Amino acid sequence: MRKLNSKELRQLYLDFFKEKRHAVIGSASLIPENDPTVLFTTAGMHPLVPYLMGEKHPAGKRLVNVQKCVRTGDIDDVGDASHCTFFEMLGNWSLGDYFKKEAIAYSWEFLTSKRWLGIDKDRLYFTCFLGDEDAPRDEESFNCWVEMGVDPSHIYYLPKKYNWWGPAGQTGPCGPDTEMFYDTGKAKCSEECSPACSCGKYLEIWNDVFMEYNKVAEGKYEPLAQKNVDTGMGLDRTVATLQGVESVYDTDAFKETLNTISRLSSTEYLENEEVTRSFRIIADHIRCAVFILGDERGVTPSNVDQGYILRRLIRRAIRYAMQLGIEEGGLIEVAKSVIAQYGGFYEELNKNSEKILLELSKEEQRFGKTLKKGIKEFERLISTLEGLSISGKDAFRLYDTFGFPLEFTEELAKEKGYEVDVPGYNEAFLQHQKKSQLGAEHRFKGGLADNTEETTKLHTATHLLHASLRKVLKDDSVSQKGSNITAERLRFDFSFPRKLTKEELLGVEALVNSIIEEDLPITCEEVSVDEAKESGAIGLFESKYGERVKVYSIGEFSKEICGGPHAASTGVLGSFKITKEEASSAGVRRIKAVLKIS
Repeated sequence: MRKLNSKELRQLYLDFFKEKRHAVIGSASLIPENDPTVLFTTAGMHPLVPYLMGEKHPAGKRLVNVQKCVRTGDIDDVGDASHCTFFEMLGNWSLGDYFKKEAIAYSWEFLTSKRWLGIDKDRLYFTCFLGDEDAPRDEESFNCWVEMGVDPSHIYYLPKKYNWWGPAGQTGPCGPDTEMFYDTGKAKCSEECSPACSCGKYLEIWNDVFMEYNKVAEGKYEPLAQKNVDTGMGLDRTVATLQGVESVYDTDAFKETLNTISRLSSTEYLENEEVTRSFRIIADHIRCAVFILGDERGVTPSNVDQGYILRRLIRRAIRYAMQLGIEEGGLIEVAKSVIAQYGGFYEELNKNSEKILLELSKEEQRFGKTLKKGIKEFERLISTLEGLSISGKDAFRLYDTFGFPLEFTEELAKEKGYEVDVPGYNEAFLQHQKKSQLGAEHRFKGGLADNTEETTKLHTATHLLHASLRKVLKDDSVSQKGSNITAERLRFDFSFPRKLTKEELLGVEALVNSIIEEDLPITCEEVSVDEAKESGAIGLFESKYGERVKVYSIGEFSKEICGGPHAASTGVLGSFKITKEEASSAGVRRIKAVLKIS
């Protein structure tokens, strides 16, 4: 087996598929352009969905790339041997060209040929889709592996939970996959031990997805017009396998970053389990923050959407850096090590290095003070408690008074054996919102960063637009998929399978304006989720709110669960004008509109 570093593996992969007549394409942005279902690009397939659905790619039908990805669903697992928030996915693509036989042959050659990775064939194991009511057992992939010379005892059939990929959102291209695993040499945990087991014996290193279905809104799986191949090899995990280390953090990709943390903290990386975890969290979170800040569509820390995730990553890194004794400004040096490691391949990091370091510095200074006060107050709080539970009211006071995020309170509480009343926190948060809306300055925690008079009116107009779409299109399944509001315009994404006609757009526009002219009052009431549903309110993003929700009613025309803010009546909105209607993603349309003073 060849012992390659991360840069060598990245280039070798591209070289292999160039030989197989694949065009090399660059990584797409980490910030999805037209996908309201995710905040970040989480897989190589996301930027290519239109081409998987049949649109022609300008580079052809065979593609290969290294895609930047961010996933934060497993953020609490970061610090173990394999979880990272940022990762690179090596992928090769067939857009209606070759299919299972060729894809599996390519995978086998790259993995086992001495010219390429040279992995011992006997240490490779494979899984195929078991089959269910949606799609048949993938016997073709099984037979292809056998034809390559794989012992059938090394191939397992597993259900959809393990061997099915996609769609990226609720609808879209998807299909069965066949996955490749490396036997780490550890003993089986039981007689039933298989690649589906999480004991660590089998490490997944590659995944060939056969995109042959399209999941539609009704939940059905329909055959795609073209059959596609979408593969993914995690760079960090494969390098760890090739270098014979148990953790992705022990590869060359993290070496200089960990050395920097060690120098700044005067602590050894492997001093003990707690220190090792802290090193890894700092290294991972700063690497991810550097790539988000340095991206072509890079965002900056904020309290909403991608900016919120970025802020959380940076602030978590600051917290662990403080525990290691790293002084303020130290994370800038950590970021520089990341840029040095990746800037040669990802040129945007060098290009935007000044912005990356400036934003990190600003956030570090801002939160350093906040965190010290918050931790001190947390320690004071628990010293006064009689039980092992932190009330929602106290958790909210830490946030509201000291800027201490709920996630941090939960983490510190867990470390010290306490529980946090999260529903109580949500209730306190909602009560705070209600009071805030009585004043001139209030925040919209449902995703609206700007609360000026203009944005408040535009947000109110989105409710009118939503209701009008359902009425004009005569389709109650039309639902909000995303919203973005600036002081100049609103952008509204909604589920609908086709382009709207000119007549439909004019009808929607006319209906919104007629409700504005009626000057209907806008009222708000707080009820339980069940009461809101029983009243006929449309429930949007309920997971963002507590057990009780706010329901805004616009006369008898619209009733929605929402976080606010809203105008007092529709008459103040002016005139409504749709400026653009376009596709956002598979099964999702986007409307842009403005309000003009009448």
